[in-house]
Amino acid sequence: MKDISQVASLDLGGNFHGSLLSMILDAGLMVKFVLLLLLFFSVVSWAIIFLKLKYYRKIKKENDEFNSDYLRSSKFSEVYPAAKKYEFSTTAEVFRVGYAELIKLNKMNSQAPRAGEENNAAAIEMNGLDNIERSLNRACSSEMTKLERALGFLATTGSASPFIGLFGTVWGIMDTFKSIGARGSATLAVVAPGISEALVATAAGLAAAIPAVIFYNYFLNRAKSMVQEMDNFAAEFLNIVEQYLVRK
Repeated sequence: MKDISQVASLDLGGNFHGSLLSMILDAGLMVKFVLLLLLFFSVVSWAIIFLKLKYYRKIKKENDEFNSDYLRSSKFSEVYPAAKKYEFSTTAEVFRVGYAELIKLNKMNSQAPRAGEENNAAAIEMNGLDNIERSLNRACSSEMTKLERALGFLATTGSASPFIGLFGTVWGIMDTFKSIGARGSATLAVVAPGISEALVATAAGLAAAIPAVIFYNYFLNRAKSMVQEMDNFAAEFLNIVEQYLVRK
């Protein structure tokens, strides 16, 4: 019975134990290089994922707090001191930019009569309103850029890692067939180790790509939601400013 088990073990691969670490250590130089490259992609991707999760969580929390302060206030001058407290809030940043432009517009209007420009007051208000709108759009674009920063690396990892792993697998299989040709035999003991080592590269590529793709789509949807929230806030801010100018 002991002899049969020894023969079966020999037929199934001889000294090949099949552990993941042994397959990586026994792999060729090119496969090892591919695995190191995939490890780099995976480590950086997970770092980005954890940082983005923390960053988006802070934004969500501060946006909710700022919106509560904004709804409780009846004047922009009351909201502005509160808005300066929220470093990560996207809507607070849009408000700060819009309020700064509104202050500039008020200064221009207050100086126009002294400069003998009463007839140009309406033109100044229209130009000021355009400046406010452009500033709000720039603020929204700037915040959108911050939200989507580093997401391109996740997209690259998700799209490129499977092909990098496949390249390592193909190269490993080529080495396996080369060794088969050199030995002149094609037993399972000769073929199995090389193919197993080569397939590790494909598995590593998929392991790096799958979480990158999942979290890239997740962060992209979160960013779109926050951008839409900023756009809605900017439109509301602009409407309030227009109504204020009309009443004047």
